[in-house]
Amino acid sequence: MNSQFNRISHEFAQSQGLHLTDMQALIALLDADPDEGPMTPGRLRRQLDLTSGAVTACIDRLEKAGHIRRVRAEDDRRVVHLYDAEAARSIARDYFQPLARGTEAARTGFRPDELMVVVRFLTELNRELTMLSSSSPQP
Repeated sequence: MNSQFNRISHEFAQSQGLHLTDMQALIALLDADPDEGPMTPGRLRRQLDLTSGAVTACIDRLEKAGHIRRVRAEDDRRVVHLYDAEAARSIARDYFQPLARGTEAARTGFRPDELMVVVRFLTELNRELTMLSSSSPQP
């Protein structure tokens, strides 16, 4: 399943002329929790585990392609907020709509109690993978 999601993501990135890192950044921006405030380059850098230079290059490419906008914070002009461009949201929505329909088709084959077990399993697996990732020795 992960391989198929990766394949779909790679195909989308290629169709948009994006690097895989650009795609990951765009997804992070589109999926950002609004309760955490606007996405910033620093937050994006930490989320994707990139260097400052790499995240700047990524943001430059996404902005040049028209997928995102940089907006200076009104209360502190040194702070940059990142927002998706409506065109990017529309392109992603159109491209991933078949995936959403397929997910919905698969989901309808299960009773609510069965889905709760699947959700519980995936939540626990994600927790374990997160712990494994954060406890791995860093070079």
